[in-house]
Amino acid sequence: MDVRSIVEVEPEVEHNGTVPVWYLVHPRELKDITDGGFLELINEFEVAAGGAVFPHEHPTHEWYFVMTGRGVMTVGDEDRDVTPGDLVYIPPNVVHSLRPTGGGAIHCFCFAVGLKGAPEIDYTSH
Repeated sequence: MDVRSIVEVEPEVEHNGTVPVWYLVHPRELKDITDGGFLELINEFEVAAGGAVFPHEHPTHEWYFVMTGRGVMTVGDEDRDVTPGDLVYIPPNVVHSLRPTGGGAIHCFCFAVGLKGAPEIDYTSH
């Protein structure tokens, strides 16, 4: 499972020295695996304490960025603890889920890149 933590990233200075940038993914790093794809979605979501994201899969590259809370991310048959500042990569067509731990909700930012030629996805049933 590919989980990158913002707390482990050293900032780089950009824009003529005016902006520190903490890259979790460097420019063009994902070009080969997403080539021909399209931006499927960008959203924020929250999983309440005691709940869980229904295990599902879809034809997208997907990333969850943990904003608040703690949880266990499941990608395929691997479980990983995640905390604020973690970026989780979910490959296309791999079953994944997320459940909060620690007594509170977990709040994430999500974006996905669809595979070239992928059908439309009904997210209400996935």
